[in-house]
Amino acid sequence: MFARRESLKQYIRLYPVTASLIVIHLLMMAAMEWYGSSKDNETLLRFGAMFGLPGFQPEPWRYVSSIFLHIGFEHLLFNSFALYVFAAPLERMLGAWRYLLFYVACGIAGNLASAWLHRDPYIGAGASGAIYGVYAAYLYLSVFRKDLIDYQTKQTIRTIVIIGFVYSLLIPNVDIYAHAGGFVGGLALAGIITLFVRRRQRSDTAGNAGIASVPDE
Repeated sequence: MFARRESLKQYIRLYPVTASLIVIHLLMMAAMEWYGSSKDNETLLRFGAMFGLPGFQPEPWRYVSSIFLHIGFEHLLFNSFALYVFAAPLERMLGAWRYLLFYVACGIAGNLASAWLHRDPYIGAGASGAIYGVYAAYLYLSVFRKDLIDYQTKQTIRTIVIIGFVYSLLIPNVDIYAHAGGFVGGLALAGIITLFVRRRQRSDTAGNAGIASVPDE
């Protein structure tokens, strides 16, 4: 599932939302570097990073805008690579608009958790909360919809989740709260989407069963 063998043209055609997200990341990074630096706190705040500062409350729009910003090229490359490889199949599973809403909602959940749990001043940015939501969706499907996830993919995603959280705990300046918040949000949303799909399938089945066939006279 995670083997990316498509050409760039095929990738853009198959996964337009994921490709657009990566492009937005690149453009925002270029704009921040042009303006000042993606590692400069003033630049990050001007472009919409999240923050927790005594006596100030972040504007609501920052919960979304900060998802598309990154602090340094390493941060950008790591998250864009994760999107490129791992998020693309979920776009095909959910459909473009549902996937986009899922992605943004997980990013917001990560930012909410970060703002709620941080006790010290901080400035936060990045797509990690949304990406951990994507991981959570695969983990949910591997447990409750085994027909959609093959064994190799299941092992891969579990390994990624374990390594990801260990990395978040050991490496300094990594927002574990955003990762955990996005992950929990992804689990909850995956459950809601699955429940909605099952109810719709049952409704369609019941509707079809109630249609009587009338022979031609």
